[in-house]
Amino acid sequence: MKNWKALSAVVLSAAMVLAPVTALAEEGPYRVCFVARASADTFAAWLTSEMQKAAEEYDDIELTCVSGEADDAEMAKQLENCITKQYDYVIVQSNNNAAQAPYVKAIADAGIPVVTTNPTTHQADLDGETGDPEVDNAVMEGTGTVDADPVAQAAVGAQRAVEEVPENANVVVFRGPSGNYHAEKRREAWDTYFFDVRDDVTILYEDYANWNNDEAMALMETWVQGGTHIDAIISMNDNMAAGAIEAVRNNTDYIAEDGTPSFLAYGVDGTAQGCLLIKEGLLTATALQDAGEIAALNMSYAEKVLHGEMDYTEVNDYVDAPEINADNVDEFIQIYVANGEISESDL
Repeated sequence: MKNWKALSAVVLSAAMVLAPVTALAEEGPYRVCFVARASADTFAAWLTSEMQKAAEEYDDIELTCVSGEADDAEMAKQLENCITKQYDYVIVQSNNNAAQAPYVKAIADAGIPVVTTNPTTHQADLDGETGDPEVDNAVMEGTGTVDADPVAQAAVGAQRAVEEVPENANVVVFRGPSGNYHAEKRREAWDTYFFDVRDDVTILYEDYANWNNDEAMALMETWVQGGTHIDAIISMNDNMAAGAIEAVRNNTDYIAEDGTPSFLAYGVDGTAQGCLLIKEGLLTATALQDAGEIAALNMSYAEKVLHGEMDYTEVNDYVDAPEINADNVDEFIQIYVANGEISESDL
């Protein structure tokens, strides 16, 4: 958005007529807001739930969670509200990095500590890319971040697929939202670690399903009608992979009567849903993006910043991306059983 400077000035001016937001709460709990990208997004919903759990560990933090509902106008409204309501600390999960970047900057300019998470907001999201990876991947000035490396996440499935996907295979690709850092970088990783290595593979179809189960299901239903067998589902998250799998669940060309699939499927996130699909034998592998760890780190840093133990611009932390597959899925399922996301009746 080219007019970010004007936008920032308008929002900042509006904020300045209020009581100064640089002062932290002197009485009562610190007011923290988490702006999630969408309530219907499986991972965003998981992360929201984990944020709420993590916040309960701190008596002096009062967490408010809101959603941008995968809509840039709604995201803008929620981010502007963070200034109007004078939160002490804001955590932002962008839907579209470039669209949300000016509003994230406006929050920082208003003197409110702001940390972006899953994905990081970069300076290039505000200024435009320079072509220099070091510059383009730098965290936006005046902000902090807690995130995971989307390239490392996607590389888990891509490197495995090099050995597993049959020769001359036809594959389909489900992409996350255009402009979303994780969506774009995961897709780039698949080029680097799979398609550039396996030039015999044909991308039969590729489209944006925006992290959404229903959108992926609809695309897969259409693609299957094309008549060419799809040998592998390559998805930038588990939720879209689940939608694609659901579309062929009753199709004997894809899943035999004994439940054996005639396709491979790769996701990212390691959600409870993804783990159950691996256990069922329908999802080949995924990489864990641990919402619990991301949430715990966010709240821990919020506590430190709010108590003056560190500056929020020093928050720069990234979680690992362990592979989940048929060999180790049971240990991850037990984690979800323990936290209540999976019940024994689901197994």
